Amino acid sequence: MKIFSDKQIFEGDKLTAERHNITSTELMERAGIQIFNWLDVRMQGAQVPIHVFCGIGNNGGNGLVVARHLINHGYNVETYVVNFSVNRSKDFLVNYDFIKQITKKWPTLMGPKDDFPEIGSEDIIIDAVFGFGLVLPAADWVVKLFQHFKASEAFTLAIDLPSGMETDEVPADENAVVWASHTLSFQAPKLAFFLPDTAKYTTQWEVLDVGIDPNYLINTPIDIELIGKQEVLPIYKMRGKFSHKGNFGHALIIGGSYGKIGAAILASRSALAVGAGLVTAFLPKCGYIPMQSSIPEVMVITDEQDEFISNIKFEIAPTVIGLGVGLGTTKQTEESLKAFLKTNKTPLVIDADGINLLAKNKDLLSLLSENTILTPHPKELERLIGKWKNDYEKLKKVKAFSKKYKLIIVVKGAHTLTVLKNRIYINSTGNPGLATAGTGDVLTGIITGLIAQGYEPLKAAVFGVYLHGKSADIAVQDLGFEAMTASHVIETLGDAYIDLFTQPESPKAERNEEDKKEGENKKNEK
Repeated sequence: MKIFSDKQIFEGDKLTAERHNITSTELMERAGIQIFNWLDVRMQGAQVPIHVFCGIGNNGGNGLVVARHLINHGYNVETYVVNFSVNRSKDFLVNYDFIKQITKKWPTLMGPKDDFPEIGSEDIIIDAVFGFGLVLPAADWVVKLFQHFKASEAFTLAIDLPSGMETDEVPADENAVVWASHTLSFQAPKLAFFLPDTAKYTTQWEVLDVGIDPNYLINTPIDIELIGKQEVLPIYKMRGKFSHKGNFGHALIIGGSYGKIGAAILASRSALAVGAGLVTAFLPKCGYIPMQSSIPEVMVITDEQDEFISNIKFEIAPTVIGLGVGLGTTKQTEESLKAFLKTNKTPLVIDADGINLLAKNKDLLSLLSENTILTPHPKELERLIGKWKNDYEKLKKVKAFSKKYKLIIVVKGAHTLTVLKNRIYINSTGNPGLATAGTGDVLTGIITGLIAQGYEPLKAAVFGVYLHGKSADIAVQDLGFEAMTASHVIETLGDAYIDLFTQPESPKAERNEEDKKEGENKKNEK
């Protein structure tokens, strides 16, 4: 799913009006009806008090449209105009006149000296105060109004974006932002919904199609994309009937040290489970028996040292190399990595101590071939690019780092981001169960195994992150977050592949299945 910038959505509105010969007011009506329909389907006429708070710009105009339709359909509505400025948008004024024509209960004008309305915890708040494009900070009395929303504990529905939140900055004051229960985002989600610093301002979000011209949406290039099943299906490579293991590459995993052989075992297992034709592990001697005992399918090459890797040399010709898991950072390992990178021409996926050694020796970054993949967790990333003050600065630094060294950076987190230069791919799968030891090693093995099969590095990274998260989503259904381990993620990789081609059952099909089971139960009772 494309994620458009504020400017692109604004341009889309304008172009839609021109191409379809409709006014901006009519476009606003479309959006308001969509929001009303969303509410009406869920409320079914329930007389829960609904408090609609409208600003004096276009977001407020959307709120007035929603309020008007709610009133026309007999809902229990109170409408307020948050009168924070003397400047009003044209479409706000048009819809302000419209709502006065259908009710004698005109919107209440609110100013700095007005008391805030009483809001019960079972009520509904519709936030249409600012939306995106906020230029000046909210006035003190508006900030207090937002705090009043939060204190009420009422369900709060934000229109397009929680008021006070921006799409490219972290709010300086979290009290100056509406904390929404749900946000209905116009046409596409916002990047802010996926970043730790800003995702907290909306518990859930959903995209509403507000009728922007389809050709514009399809043909407009974007820098950010949300990755779901529909985005990875075209990446998947179907296997031929007469294929053999030689068609699916040879993955080499270089890693492990005394006490950390498990990391190399996990990476090797996941490279196999994702479909690599052959997997070899290059380990210190202490890893030979554990690896051969754990995974008989994996071949093993050992270093001359017993407890760490001191000399990365091998006679095989791997398709791809996954490097760094459990590697350690001894001086001998560091020197061996330097010597290896000076001559290596094989595609690389680098994780863990491989990244730590690169961060310690940044001159080695220039030795990495184009589209080498790095998969850092937050502390490893910090060692590479330096500290950041917020998530937007972090992304700016990651993009600059990717451009400078021509690398693919997989920024691990709740919504793992794959970054190549200016492009950002946001993953939609995964859950808190992945916050456990070894899951990063599994991801390294998955991406390595995909490249072995012939996937291009960027596609392997995007697809690998998706499969990794989907495997965790499947595993967690039986285990819960706390009990899930990295090994469970490997065990459900096959299910993640199968899920790519599984269609959700329709409600009718589910009802038929329930009726069938009920009939069988009655038959057994007889």
